[in-house]
Amino acid sequence: MQEDFHGPYGAHFSHAQDQDGAEDATEVPREPDPAETLKVEWGDGEVTVTGFERFLPEQSSAGERSKAIRAGLSNPYTALSEDAWHAVARAVVHPEALASQLRQQQSGAAASMLVEEHVDGATLRSVHARVWLTELFPGLQPRTGQESLPTADPDVLGVVSGQGPQAAVRYRYRDRAHWRDHIWQTIAYTLRINRYDESILARRVTRAVIAHPVVFEFEDGTEPVHALAVRDGITRLASAWRVIAGPEATPEQTATEAMRLLLAERPQRRGAAERPLSQRMAQGREDVLAELRGEFLKGIAGDQVSLKAIQIAQASVLPAQIAVGVAAHQGGPLRGPDLFDDAVRSILASVHVEFKAWDPAAQNVEVGTRALKRVVRTGVPDWAPAELQDLYDLVVGRKQPSATPDVFRDIRIPGTPLWRAVYIVHALTRNGCFEALKRHAKEIKGDKQMKVAGFASLLGPMVDLPWRAAKQRVLKQARNAWGNGGVLCHDVLQQDWEPAPTRDFTTLIGRAMAGDRDARNTLAVAGGVALIADKLITRNVGSAVGTTVPFRADVHKVVGGLAGVGNEKGLWTLALAANAFDADRLPLNALTEKQFERRHDSAAADGPYELVAVDLAAPDRISRDGAGAPVPLTQYEVVFLSDPDRAVLEEEARGSSDTSAAAEKSIPEQLDEERRSLGTRLDLARESLERLVALGTESGTWHPLGSYEEWVKLHTAALEIQNVLFNHAPSAPGDEEEELGDDEDDVY
Repeated sequence: MQEDFHGPYGAHFSHAQDQDGAEDATEVPREPDPAETLKVEWGDGEVTVTGFERFLPEQSSAGERSKAIRAGLSNPYTALSEDAWHAVARAVVHPEALASQLRQQQSGAAASMLVEEHVDGATLRSVHARVWLTELFPGLQPRTGQESLPTADPDVLGVVSGQGPQAAVRYRYRDRAHWRDHIWQTIAYTLRINRYDESILARRVTRAVIAHPVVFEFEDGTEPVHALAVRDGITRLASAWRVIAGPEATPEQTATEAMRLLLAERPQRRGAAERPLSQRMAQGREDVLAELRGEFLKGIAGDQVSLKAIQIAQASVLPAQIAVGVAAHQGGPLRGPDLFDDAVRSILASVHVEFKAWDPAAQNVEVGTRALKRVVRTGVPDWAPAELQDLYDLVVGRKQPSATPDVFRDIRIPGTPLWRAVYIVHALTRNGCFEALKRHAKEIKGDKQMKVAGFASLLGPMVDLPWRAAKQRVLKQARNAWGNGGVLCHDVLQQDWEPAPTRDFTTLIGRAMAGDRDARNTLAVAGGVALIADKLITRNVGSAVGTTVPFRADVHKVVGGLAGVGNEKGLWTLALAANAFDADRLPLNALTEKQFERRHDSAAADGPYELVAVDLAAPDRISRDGAGAPVPLTQYEVVFLSDPDRAVLEEEARGSSDTSAAAEKSIPEQLDEERRSLGTRLDLARESLERLVALGTESGTWHPLGSYEEWVKLHTAALEIQNVLFNHAPSAPGDEEEELGDDEDDVY
């Protein structure tokens, strides 16, 4: 599930130079202004920014940092070099608070304020602090490390002193270009996988990243650089840079901006003593931070706060857990230079391997049921508290489908899994529940909007609870169909209807044809649920247009079309599917790869069941073949019946190459010119695509067509062009010759 970030920060202290001996400035305390809530435009939408404060901490003084460094070096439970402590002290917003953590009040590790984590073979010790974004470098990213990307990872080596292993690692690059390219790649590729920039803009980052000191070394002899590297929370780190870069920044542009700021270097003053590269870069980042602070102060000078000021305030400070010590266990498997990196990787594994991320369906179950629980607690109009609690119990499985008539206080309702689904869908799409449930779900997910398809995706796992195990083989396709709108067609979402209980869905068809909205929508929900669960309607059906289905269509539009006013054949299809539905097994239609191959289901006492096609001329409305056997229902038939007129037009368009046509008249000059212009543009597009593909052969798994969303845009545009060309194709020369053949024989 998407992560949650929230909470303000604040501090004050004065500007000073780094460890070059500059004088401390006088600390000037001030009372922060009250936090504000603002609304800002971000990309295509609006973000509500909470906890915004009109001040930023100042950079710490050399004296404050020196206190933290001395406290760290004197703490017997830490293990860092002086250079590493300088990196920690520079990064921390409040070095004086860090010093307090590091000072020992009593003897013994139990009295230490350090955080201890025990892993196989070692104890890892850390401090908690707020740190500057500009002092955090991305470490090795497991997500990108498993890929084959253009820039190789550096070598990773431990750091050992005379007292043993230290809580730091060395990243060895070929040269500074390799270093720069690798950091750029990590940030850009991470943002292509996932990002939280809107959440960070709205509520900042409060879940701590895991960081530790690192020594960047270079094989070409360049001086080493000491800094902090983030090992867990790289997506948060990259997303914070995305906030700084701005709403329109691509992953690549964000990475470039981060590189400009992270790798800044203060120029040497002419005649001044040469300073180490690590210090020059630290001072360069200090200048960058001063630059950001200046932009922030400029942006809050007036009554209207600038977007840039908000970006800087929300993203420039992150909470961090910084490793500062490591101790080997007696008899542990690792010692020496490998100990610390192994301990850190063990911590990361406990987060990302032992506690695996939920799949989307599990996320929807969690979000949907948590949101519904909030609805139960806060209440909604026209629902008694006890009724809401019963509804919740039915949704989460505390009550069986047989309890459906009791939950909805109507003894006419059959207590079956399908009727449970009908009433859950109806109840949760009524005004009171619908808006409240959406609002709470958005709060839980941190989303600013929820469309119908998103709401339907929450309903899917609620609805399919009774048959998840029995229909597991097609559960993924069914969940995808719910994510594509499910049964939430336009009419079902209207408020002026109630389910019409019956034990035979075909009895509702006459009423539906006569204009009864209750009957028609009941068939839409019941039949739609059945067709989705049995894989007769799938997500945006139509990947094989012309063979699997006649045209592409979203699931909710197919369901709405079948239940359309006057669509008798569609209504019969829904009714027969609902009557046949069996929550304990799959129909033959969904069982085999070779679709609709008949197979005996010996597991069922009453034999297999099958969804059948409709013939309005038959007494029972069931279509039968020459041998009298029912004709199986197909996806093609379902989609065709949802919009027969469109299906016929699509079929005619696809079959246009087989029809005869008279010879065209000469084409006007403007059409000729525009056609040649189109041909030129298509040639240019093909050449651009070929260049992208060629570059892709050198990019490993860095996809040449960008993210999936970017590919979808390109693919959709290409398909639209293809469809226009296809649907306006002239007759082929061969068709014309065949039509003229008889006349030619007469002449000769």
